[in-house]
Amino acid sequence: MKHLLKSALLTAMFGCLFLSSFSQSKETRENIQKLATVMQLIDYAYVDPVEIQDVVDNAIAETLKDLDPHSAYIPKKELERSEEQLEGSFEGIGVTFQIFRDTILVISPVPGGPSEKLGIMAGDKIVRINGEKAHGPDITNKFVMDKLRGEKGSKVDVSIYRQGRKELIEYTIVRDEIPIHSIDATFMLTPEIGYIKLNRFSKNAMEEFRDGISSLKQQGMEKLILDLRGNSGGYLGIAVELADEFLPEGRMIVYTKGHKSPREEFDATQKGSFEQGPLVIMIDEGSASASEIVSGAVQDWDRGLILGRRSFGKGLVQRPFPLTDGSVLRLTTARYHTPTGRSIQRPYNKGYEEYYKDFLERWEMGEMVHADSIHFPDSLKYYTPGNRVVYGGGGIMPDIFIPWDSTWISDYYIDLRKNGVLNQFTVKYVNDNRTEILDKYPEFEDYKQDFNVSDEILQEFFEIAEKEGVEYDEEGFEKSGRVLRSQIKAWMARNLWDVGASYAVFSETDDALQKAIEILSDGSLFLELKIHP
Repeated sequence: MKHLLKSALLTAMFGCLFLSSFSQSKETRENIQKLATVMQLIDYAYVDPVEIQDVVDNAIAETLKDLDPHSAYIPKKELERSEEQLEGSFEGIGVTFQIFRDTILVISPVPGGPSEKLGIMAGDKIVRINGEKAHGPDITNKFVMDKLRGEKGSKVDVSIYRQGRKELIEYTIVRDEIPIHSIDATFMLTPEIGYIKLNRFSKNAMEEFRDGISSLKQQGMEKLILDLRGNSGGYLGIAVELADEFLPEGRMIVYTKGHKSPREEFDATQKGSFEQGPLVIMIDEGSASASEIVSGAVQDWDRGLILGRRSFGKGLVQRPFPLTDGSVLRLTTARYHTPTGRSIQRPYNKGYEEYYKDFLERWEMGEMVHADSIHFPDSLKYYTPGNRVVYGGGGIMPDIFIPWDSTWISDYYIDLRKNGVLNQFTVKYVNDNRTEILDKYPEFEDYKQDFNVSDEILQEFFEIAEKEGVEYDEEGFEKSGRVLRSQIKAWMARNLWDVGASYAVFSETDDALQKAIEILSDGSLFLELKIHP
């Protein structure tokens, strides 16, 4: 206990010295001393033993909630995992896996990773790790990651069961750096229209994007759909780089400004890879932060059409401040503004809890299905160079509204997803029939065009569903069947090839995406809204 208190007090003392360089006020100094005194008193007089480190961590976290919804405290033990998604890599054996019937099933080896190089295949089952049993009811995702991830250059022994072989296959895998991809899918939707699905603005996002654009151009792309739906953001610098790909040199992309942070502007350079050509950016209520910077800049300069539903509304910039114990304070230091001057941060003056109830309110107000349910005050009205009206103060409002379609969702479908039936079935079916499917459809395009989810396949699906406690519902299937068939085919494609293949299959029943294709194919809406592709 005493060494923890000493650590906390040293941290407080260091904080005082650090903050003194910012000319802290007498009031600030007195309050810091008050906090240190409270910690001393708790340690000295509290009725039960107290872990001071936990008290300090909780106090910091709760304090930040009173400031704004996006300032955050990241304890040292959580820091590596929290940064992993944005840094774009981790160290391990390089497989996508799933716990299937208490067994570690390899969904696919990461291309170029150590497992693929050794010949580990999709459908393999890892049954022992370093001689230890790796199957049974105690096997969790955490168990797998703890055992298979590790320092680059370290070794791990795995025993693999492969269908068709009587004996286990023994591998010694040398762990390596494994990339986490920022782009889920890149493919041509039509002979002229390319599609890129970006899931995060991470460290490696721009390298992947430029590779994707280059590939699409080689295939004849003249028009582009950039899908930012569900993209919660990432690095500000990566957002600026991506917007730069679409805007001519000298155009402002975004500027930031805060009480203690002077205005800083970010402008486009001359190196854009798609500065000309019709562009549609897709967003929804899950598109935040960096996604809003890109879509806001494109919208403000009349460069492309924004399609979907109103975005999340996060316009705050967080700066990391390392603390002495290895933890990090991610503190909001500025707001960002789109080129027209919009701040798209939605209000948070009612507190942390109310802020995150916004989605519920959007549903209750009808915003997800009716564009005219959204009302912005005139004080938040701005004008683009083409004299189009855009609004600030609560996310990016798309030029083309696409309502949430819930007409196909049935209770039967919800029960199937809730019980994991769709996932269990597609994993099992592919695992049992991989060779036969790939013999018949050696290329993905063959599968996409010719494979159908037959009645026989559906019957197997219904049987597994019933084993999981989901009884067949004819009315529910009638309502959800079209989408369910598409999802079965798409999830099977993911297990046979990759995530991009599943998006290519989904695209055929994605109504919002089909609308984007229609708009780009027709072209008249760009003229009507004075968009300059």
